[in-house]
Amino acid sequence: MVDVICYLCRDENLLSPSAALKAPVSAILPKIPGLVRHLEPSSRLWEAIDLILQGAQNLVVPIQTKLSSYSRRKQLQKPSATGPTTIHNGREFCWLTQEDVIRFLLGSIGLFSPLPALSVDTLGIITTDILAIDYYSPASSAIGAISRSLSEQTSVAVVDGDGGLIGEISPFTLACCDETVAAAITTLSSGDLMAYIDCGGPPEDLVRAVKARLKEKNLEGMLEEFNILTASGASLLSSSSSSSSDEESLLSTSRSGRYSRSMSYSSRMVRRAEAIVCHPKSSLVAVMIQAIAHRVNYVWVVEDDCSLVGIVTFCNMLKIFREHLETMGWKG
Repeated sequence: MVDVICYLCRDENLLSPSAALKAPVSAILPKIPGLVRHLEPSSRLWEAIDLILQGAQNLVVPIQTKLSSYSRRKQLQKPSATGPTTIHNGREFCWLTQEDVIRFLLGSIGLFSPLPALSVDTLGIITTDILAIDYYSPASSAIGAISRSLSEQTSVAVVDGDGGLIGEISPFTLACCDETVAAAITTLSSGDLMAYIDCGGPPEDLVRAVKARLKEKNLEGMLEEFNILTASGASLLSSSSSSSSDEESLLSTSRSGRYSRSMSYSSRMVRRAEAIVCHPKSSLVAVMIQAIAHRVNYVWVVEDDCSLVGIVTFCNMLKIFREHLETMGWKG
């Protein structure tokens, strides 16, 4: 979804988003090779870690099952409740992510003592090369950073004039929005965009501001698309609020403007625009637990005065675990 949003925000697509949405999916395929890699079930964990450190976001592993072809055909007709699996050409596959590997290592964290108790500062895993934008800067100036944060599985920090962390523009949060958020990115400041994509849904004053600025910019095509989708969302909200017993349904459909996909959206953990942070002296294991609890691949590092120091990612963590095993003489 974030790929679609960034594509719609391109200058050549702003005038006619409806035409842009008819483009083939090849137009938004990532240019970075190796984001998805195949791995055999017999591969060692260190091989999976190496692929992740080389840039892989997802590892696709074939699963050896005893399902008959008939059973597989039946399974294709309904979602699997056993985990992130898929079936292709009669074979079943499992998708592994950075989080899966970190969760596994956390379950065996005692084997890495004293590493888990050391601070992220002491371990030297705080990355200072971060993606950041000023609170008052146009959100459109962050499109490149948003696209990069998606490929790096991080986020874009929103900071004040003194370098203090205020919040973030997260691909995870944007992925819970619909395509109308492209209009908000085109017209709002970074600070206003954070409020727009927050899980409570876009405030009415910001919706009106987006419409007014689209008119000012003569972006009639995007304004028409924006009006159609926001109107359909408002209609659904009106329908939902007709019964007081449907209050929970109303809340789930209003969040982040994702009205047409409220069922799938309401079942997911909702992230606000507020950033997840830790201190430079936070221990490695504490940051691991924090990231897993919030379902993110990174944690921002701030000082006591909220000044932004850097970011710690799952890749940073995996690298330090890999190096630790090598120093122990582990050869896999």
